[in-house]
Amino acid sequence: MPHSASSCRGMPVRWASRDSGLDSVPLPSALAHPDDSGDEEPASQSDKSELHSTLKTLSSKVEDLSTCNDLIAKHGTALQRSLSELENLKLPAESGEKIKAVNERATLFRITSNAMINACRDFLDLAETHSRKWQRALQYEREQRIRLEETLEQLAKQHNSLERACRGAPGSTGSTGTAKGSVQSAKGEASDEDEETEYFDAMEDAPAFITVTADPKHHRRSGSNLSGASEGHPEDWNLEDSVFESSNQSSYNESCKDLLPKKRRRSRIPDKPNYSLNLWSIMKNCIGKELSKIPMPVNFNEPLSMLQRLTEDLEYHELLDKAVKCESSTEQMCFVAAFSVSSYSTTVHRTAKPFNPLLGETYELDRLEELGFRSLCEQVSHHPPAAAHHVSSKRGWTLWQEITIASKFRGKYLSIMPLGAIHLEFHSSGNHYVWRKVTSTVHNIIVGKLWIDQSGEIEIVNHKSKDKCQLKFTPYSYFSRDVPRKVTGVVSDADGKAHYVMSGTWDEKMECSKIVQSSHGSAGSEGKQKTVYQTLSPKVLWKKYPLPENAENMYYFSSLALTLNEPEERVAPTDSRLRPDQRLMESGRWDEANVEKQRLEEKQRAVRRRREAEAVEALEEGKDYEGYIPLWFERKVDPITGELICAYKGGYWEAKDKQDWSSCPDIF
Repeated sequence: MPHSASSCRGMPVRWASRDSGLDSVPLPSALAHPDDSGDEEPASQSDKSELHSTLKTLSSKVEDLSTCNDLIAKHGTALQRSLSELENLKLPAESGEKIKAVNERATLFRITSNAMINACRDFLDLAETHSRKWQRALQYEREQRIRLEETLEQLAKQHNSLERACRGAPGSTGSTGTAKGSVQSAKGEASDEDEETEYFDAMEDAPAFITVTADPKHHRRSGSNLSGASEGHPEDWNLEDSVFESSNQSSYNESCKDLLPKKRRRSRIPDKPNYSLNLWSIMKNCIGKELSKIPMPVNFNEPLSMLQRLTEDLEYHELLDKAVKCESSTEQMCFVAAFSVSSYSTTVHRTAKPFNPLLGETYELDRLEELGFRSLCEQVSHHPPAAAHHVSSKRGWTLWQEITIASKFRGKYLSIMPLGAIHLEFHSSGNHYVWRKVTSTVHNIIVGKLWIDQSGEIEIVNHKSKDKCQLKFTPYSYFSRDVPRKVTGVVSDADGKAHYVMSGTWDEKMECSKIVQSSHGSAGSEGKQKTVYQTLSPKVLWKKYPLPENAENMYYFSSLALTLNEPEERVAPTDSRLRPDQRLMESGRWDEANVEKQRLEEKQRAVRRRREAEAVEALEEGKDYEGYIPLWFERKVDPITGELICAYKGGYWEAKDKQDWSSCPDIF
């Protein structure tokens, strides 16, 4: 899932931490869960101090050995001299024999001591030589590290200057083809999924199909003769307008009036303080690390938890309410596809990362009476950070997912890979849809304005009808003339026949066009044959809500996001709304929030250590140890994907009705 952070290098920043995990990432988080767990400290300082301590101790021992060496030599010589003097004295024969025996033993001791002294002297010379070598090696490594940091920062600055020069050059394609309402900050380098993959020329990966808008009148006259027309005659499109038209741009706001919350909720939060923090100073020691293992201050966060961000996927839940009314499974797939894209619309400005939930943390969103659904999330694993989510709607659908965030900081960008399947089932038809999220990438980590890109493919499968929708999120490219953040796709049935073309952007809107005829076009430059789809005029299925006034000072939260952390009565004591460091941050008290965050992390570490000790004890006694068990979800095998998932086992809403929270752990 997309995470977020704001700016850096002299401006307020936010990305990456370990709330655990991006606390955290990531982009990860990025975008994380980067941040609150704090189980590991950056290695460089501890390693450096440990090496210095070892060298200092070794040097001290070498000095002690040298002193002992000198003392043995000195006292051995004195003893030998005294014994020789005794032998020269005139003593009784018996005493003389004894003195002679002692002298022989002293001679043997002297020979042994001399051998040891010589060995010690060799060791001292060797130790002193190597000690100097180690110190020189350490100094060299230090200098190399500093030189590398300076070079990397210089390269990043040159890279940023090249970007600006490229965008400002006459005839530059980087400033053309921009969708209305798109942001300048989105321009930047290609979205990289790994170190080797760079997307520079979008023409190298052009779409496999071309869409041509057909003349409806012409096709009405000759519809019965069309080859490849989907589901009968083109006139069917007009019959479906009753459902699709409610999503059309002209009547979009009108159709959503009955979905607005009846309860008055807050429309603003305290403005974000203008804290300055250098992101690079913290991140330079964390290249290649898992984002969830990078301890970060709250300055990189937004005052929401990952559980609340996951709940934001439901902002355009009305798309699923409309999908319930569809009689055609392919038509319903269009709304599900639009819903899957809509969850990314909030990420375009949100470059700060959410707090990583503590193990056992929960978040509920009860909008059953207002919007027809209620949602529950629980953090079911800490390493790797994983959250289980269950949503039930009285309007005829259920959604559930378990998302694990994998994230990597690569130096100039942060990759956030949400792992896990999303399930959606419609009660009346039994249609069961499954899909997975794409990769989010946070760019310009070192220099420049942070921006987020989404790239990859989403395959949505209806496991009842076997319909499919293949959506492609095109990564940003300097040289592409396409609209930024472009998403395209095709909805096809079980036989592979295409019925609808999906098009739009993940930050603005999605449209669908009904296919009336398909044909194979000429081969492209690479010899690949493209399919040409003739379609009717597109219908707008989803359009992004405008951001609230003053959103730029409120972390670019949407109207829904502003209400997610609003204090609410009767929630579980583990609810994210009650998390103290997050509440302090929202209030603008960031210094206090950082102190509180450290306390919560240490409390969580203590619980983990106790659990590990119990596991060791059980192992020694030959007993089984179950480990951590989620409270409201249970581990089971998903019959469709075959994966082990956390599914809702019930009981939360009943406990809320009774206000019986005795089974909840003390995590705050």
